[in-house]
Amino acid sequence: MYARELVRPITELKGVGPRLAESFHRMEVFTWFDLISHLPRTYEDRQARKPFSSGYDGTPVLTVMEVIAHQYIRYRKGRALKVIVRDATGPAALLCFGRNFLQNILIPGKQFYFYGRGSVNYGELQFSSFETAPWTADEPPPPEFSHILPVYPLAGSLTQKIVRRAVAQLLRSSVRYLEDELPRYLADAHGLIAKRDALRLVHFPKSQEDIERSRRTLAFEELFYLHLIIRRRALKRSRLRRNPRSYSTALQKEMIKQLPFTLTSGQIRSLQEITSDLGRERPMARLIQGDVGSGKTLVALLASLPVIEAGRQAAFMVPTELLAKQHAVSSADHFESMGIRIALLHGGLKQSERQLLLASLKQGDIDMVIGTHALFSQDVEFKDLALVIIDEQHRFGVMQRNALHHKGEVPDMLLMTATPIPRTLAMTVFGDLDVSTIDTMPPGRKPVITHLASEASRSRVYQAVRSEFERGHQAYFVYPRIEQKEGSKLRDAESMFSYLSNEVFPGITGGLIHSQLPLETKESVMDAFRKGAVVYLAATSVIEVGVDVPNATCMVIEHAERFGLSALHQLRGRVGRGSGQAYAFLIYSQELTDSGKQRLQVMKQTSDGFVIAEEDMKIRGPGDLTGIQQSGFLRLSFSDLVEHLDILKETLSAVQTILSEDPGLLTPAHQVFLNVLEKAPPFQEELIDS
Repeated sequence: MYARELVRPITELKGVGPRLAESFHRMEVFTWFDLISHLPRTYEDRQARKPFSSGYDGTPVLTVMEVIAHQYIRYRKGRALKVIVRDATGPAALLCFGRNFLQNILIPGKQFYFYGRGSVNYGELQFSSFETAPWTADEPPPPEFSHILPVYPLAGSLTQKIVRRAVAQLLRSSVRYLEDELPRYLADAHGLIAKRDALRLVHFPKSQEDIERSRRTLAFEELFYLHLIIRRRALKRSRLRRNPRSYSTALQKEMIKQLPFTLTSGQIRSLQEITSDLGRERPMARLIQGDVGSGKTLVALLASLPVIEAGRQAAFMVPTELLAKQHAVSSADHFESMGIRIALLHGGLKQSERQLLLASLKQGDIDMVIGTHALFSQDVEFKDLALVIIDEQHRFGVMQRNALHHKGEVPDMLLMTATPIPRTLAMTVFGDLDVSTIDTMPPGRKPVITHLASEASRSRVYQAVRSEFERGHQAYFVYPRIEQKEGSKLRDAESMFSYLSNEVFPGITGGLIHSQLPLETKESVMDAFRKGAVVYLAATSVIEVGVDVPNATCMVIEHAERFGLSALHQLRGRVGRGSGQAYAFLIYSQELTDSGKQRLQVMKQTSDGFVIAEEDMKIRGPGDLTGIQQSGFLRLSFSDLVEHLDILKETLSAVQTILSEDPGLLTPAHQVFLNVLEKAPPFQEELIDS
């Protein structure tokens, strides 16, 4: 699948220097394979001629035009070239703002191929963005005026022409020598084309059928190997054995009795499933999935008690230092009165503190360590690691998780996720794990009342929040950016914090928090917010996960249409954690797309994360093959778990047949290839061991 050349850095591609490479890197294109996997987001069909007369309704025009005359119009402090042109159906005007040099190219009397999308102003069809090329009667038109052209996502100084040229260069060189990895019988049975042809046609198709067949081929292969890897790992795990372990649940029962509330049925069921797994011959590989605020963390802490009671150790890994501190505080509240020793390990510790902590961990003087990526560092050693807990597991790569898992002797592994995923996709995403679902919320929780507000209604939102302040409650204000960018209309956390402090809520203490602040500053602001000294936070989505302040009853999200449904649901889940009624205000801009409206309506109508995930899939729908967008935490190169749901089912069936009926259908060459994938997967790492 991947010729050796395709792992070469993008800078080794002809014409890609440091400046262009930096722009490619912004799109996570680092290697030749990344580039060939950078699929078009849509296509422009430039095969059929469309004259000027068809462009009055905004339809793209593809024609042969003749230049009639040059005019000049006033533009800023100077003047801009206006070129009068015509084709067989009538006249049009080309507005060349900042491009007066075109007077030497678009010469009156000459004919040109033309492509552009115009608008009608003062009764005249005008184009300010367009492409041209000289026309000659005895030569075929260039590809830009006769083919289906890919339209790629761009960044920095990249243009469509630059990306097309780079992709074409790869297709002519390395990609043409790629061989197929799928068994031939499987490709024939499912109507797939050769891999090298699929890559060529997905970027430069000759027809809509080419687009469909190439995307189907690439998606099928990727999902086939995804299923195969997951199923093989499930089989390997099922064969793992260890000496049975006997655990007491006395400490666990004691803590449950001390809780000031009753566990929900979902928490009880999940805890029973986990506790039962702990003593088995086969090590546990279980995932807890539950909605925001369903109490997954408490279940995980309770699950660790039998291990700790037996004198063994547990590790709790989370993706951010802020969340690690939150869990450390929460677990200390529950554990310290029971004599359980908790430690917090993160990258911000002083060297002396770190060395002392590591020594205690190795000697067994720490029962549970909570930390970030720092936990799987080579110098972190345990005396007897028996349970690994990983929160927001999709944020860690498989190699990172394995690094922590290998620090114990066949430890049990418990993963957690609050990212909603449609039930129809669960077999794929969690195919090699046992799954516990917490589908009930703690008693006394009131559903968050969600309001949709236009930008013009912002003052009324501020008034509603002020009323909550008067009741002694707190609020979050979330923005899509940290700081203001020139030319952007988006509101940002830093400037809005200043505006809220000086103009909207003078005399009320607020705080600012975002990812670029030092950890000490973030911790200080969050501690003050938890204690009520800070009444509101202006923040980015850094507060999306793990922040738990029961007194916060208002969540205001600016430019809500720019957030995905999962992010909106996670953010809304930060409020409504106490007994008071909570509110979410989703402020949207006037440039609201139809899908944006649908997403916000879903947020208004339901608070069930799993329902939201299902609705998200319906909104995105099967999509059309000329405008595919990837979303969610499962990022694949060629496939989409929503878009290609039918292929997902086909590949699952094919893999189950191979593994259950005749594993020999995979040739030795395919087995070697599969082993390579498992060690260095071409997909994003989070897919492989989800």
